[in-house]
Amino acid sequence: MDLHYTAGETAFRDTVRAFLDSHLPADLQRKVRQHLRLTKDDYVRWHKIVAQQGWAAPAWPVEYGGTGWTAVQRHIWEDECARAATPPILPFGVNMVAPVIMAFANAEQKAYYLPRILNCDDWWCQGYSEPGAGSDLASLKTTAERDGDHYIVNGQKTWTTLGQHADMIFCLVRTDSTVRKQEGISFLLIDMKTPGITVRPIIMLDEEHEVNEVFFDNVRVPVSNLVGQENKGWTYAKYLLGHERTGIAAVGRSQRELTFLKQLAMRQNKRGAPLLHDPAFAAKVAHLEIELMALEMTVLRVISEEGKGPGPQASMLKVRGSELQQQLTELMVEAIGPQALPFDPDFLDGSAPHSSAGDDLAAPLAAYYFNYRKTSIYGGSNEIQKNIITQMILGL
Repeated sequence: MDLHYTAGETAFRDTVRAFLDSHLPADLQRKVRQHLRLTKDDYVRWHKIVAQQGWAAPAWPVEYGGTGWTAVQRHIWEDECARAATPPILPFGVNMVAPVIMAFANAEQKAYYLPRILNCDDWWCQGYSEPGAGSDLASLKTTAERDGDHYIVNGQKTWTTLGQHADMIFCLVRTDSTVRKQEGISFLLIDMKTPGITVRPIIMLDEEHEVNEVFFDNVRVPVSNLVGQENKGWTYAKYLLGHERTGIAAVGRSQRELTFLKQLAMRQNKRGAPLLHDPAFAAKVAHLEIELMALEMTVLRVISEEGKGPGPQASMLKVRGSELQQQLTELMVEAIGPQALPFDPDFLDGSAPHSSAGDDLAAPLAAYYFNYRKTSIYGGSNEIQKNIITQMILGL
């Protein structure tokens, strides 16, 4: 594996940087850099700007609107977006359900849904986790019983990220309870406006409405919204999770946050000198930077196996990536010390131009720290990922 960019790849990076410099709205960049909360409009606005350029789905095949970029070019794109502090392209449509639709849906479903995902005409959310079926996802209880040309769906999903904005939800449902639990699951696409669906907010520790409970009460879903074969949904679910876990590594974003951490530590004083010059704190930062470099090399090694799709290595990237993200937020809070105590929701939501706590950079960091406690849980908890690594990579 050659870890140096070719001349062509360096030129590609320059093209990407020029696009981001000229098209990324300053207000969105400021929000991302300062760890402020993004609205639905923020996400959609950036997605449509990128879609207009034809770059909204770099990993898709060209026939569906993808870019035709190599794996290295896609890595450069993601890295440069992180460096520039763009809002993320939300993964639920482009990176999660779309690969499943491409691989397993029928021609009519592909023709309808994929262009809408590409242009962000539909906001998607994920209907996987349930109370009692998180890490043990195959134990899900939400049922879909066939009634003529419809399924009647009943049950509950939870931790549904940004489901309050969603137009569509991709859902795992139990269609046969008489067989092994993995064999009686199907994959449905459900319009969130269908009667019988209730979305209830879950307010997190940082007081943000990011996740929800979704209830299904005799919801009628056309059979035409079934993806692939009935009772084969577990196969599609695992395929989707592989794509989700690869993205969770987020090396580029962590590199940007590492730069932010260093700047933050240079602003803090400890015994008359910048905190970053304190040997104990500097050692922590250096250790984190080395670990992040190692993760980047691992990501490059995985993506160099182009064409194979995400395998069990995705679990490795998910575990290490989420651990480093949490360590970064811990060091940010350690750097600002008592300044982490004030909580300023008006500033976080953008309704106040400056923090009443007095330091705009420090004000969001406690909430940011609390929010990132979830990264080792979602996308399949790290404990489950370590089991996958043990069994499928190490062969133990």
